[in-house]
Amino acid sequence: MVKFARHAIVFSLIALLPAAGVLAATHSHKHPSKKHGAVHKKIVIAAGHTKLVKHAVLVHGKRKIITERVAVVRVVPEKPSTGDIAGLNNTQDPLELKSSVAYVVDQSSSKVLFEKNSEVSLPIASITKLMTSLVVVEAHQDMDEIIEVTNEDIDKEKGTSSRLKIGAKLSRSDMLHIALMSSENRAASALGRNYPGGLTAFIAAMNSKAQQLGMSDTHYVDSSGLSSQNRASARDLVKLVNAAYQHPVIRQYSTDSKYVVAPGGRTLEYGTSNKLVANPAWEIGLQKTGYIAEAGRCLVMQAIIEGRAIVMVFLDSKGKYSRLADADRIKKWLETIKPHV
Repeated sequence: MVKFARHAIVFSLIALLPAAGVLAATHSHKHPSKKHGAVHKKIVIAAGHTKLVKHAVLVHGKRKIITERVAVVRVVPEKPSTGDIAGLNNTQDPLELKSSVAYVVDQSSSKVLFEKNSEVSLPIASITKLMTSLVVVEAHQDMDEIIEVTNEDIDKEKGTSSRLKIGAKLSRSDMLHIALMSSENRAASALGRNYPGGLTAFIAAMNSKAQQLGMSDTHYVDSSGLSSQNRASARDLVKLVNAAYQHPVIRQYSTDSKYVVAPGGRTLEYGTSNKLVANPAWEIGLQKTGYIAEAGRCLVMQAIIEGRAIVMVFLDSKGKYSRLADADRIKKWLETIKPHV
């Protein structure tokens, strides 16, 4: 087992996001027509105002200088995650993972193979939907029952959009499928609302199931994970993965790469939120991704590596593909050292 102590709380600066310039169309000369020659435009990045930019164009074979007013955008710092605020991003490890939290366990023996800040309870974003699916499946509701998306399913927490329009109707099975595979938020919300007793009873069932599984660092307030108040530790999430893995429908839906639904008669094709699913180098039995600013990029997976069932958890990863790269690092590490059970 590799274990790393959590550093003291340190506040760190967040790298600036790349910015893009936006061209305006106002300048003192008319644009020459295409037959007069090409116009070579220039994009300028500055600090949230407009700026005059001079550049050369060809008109009737002659070089002329024109002036354009260019609108520019301001570089905005990324919001720090909860893990950043706690200083977890300063924790070093020999594999140089980009995730502030990592936890890798042999599923059969429960032996911990790699550990980094695994005891810290953090926002888990759409990893929440794994508990949502567990509660739905174990409630034994009719999976063919048609569920409708309503105004109550609109994201008032983060203002995210959805491909499921208000009034869209799908079976409970289809809602569960796209919630797990593509992290469809309105589908997860609709599943919770259509539980006996409504969303309040559903959230209570989620927390009750967490307690039953011994997830002492876990708390849920919604069925989608859009709220940063949905929290868990990596140690708890291994328990959740193991429980969800017992249900074939959760394994299947979470590891499909594409799925087509037809809300209101028109078809929509959804794809997986985890590109490793379609990677032939991986044998994945269950997975779920998640992201909100407070949580960073998150990933839980069960996969077969070197003939062994491995459960891995990555929380608060930096960069769009970093959690997948971290999974690859762990996989290569396990293939190289072959740690004993």
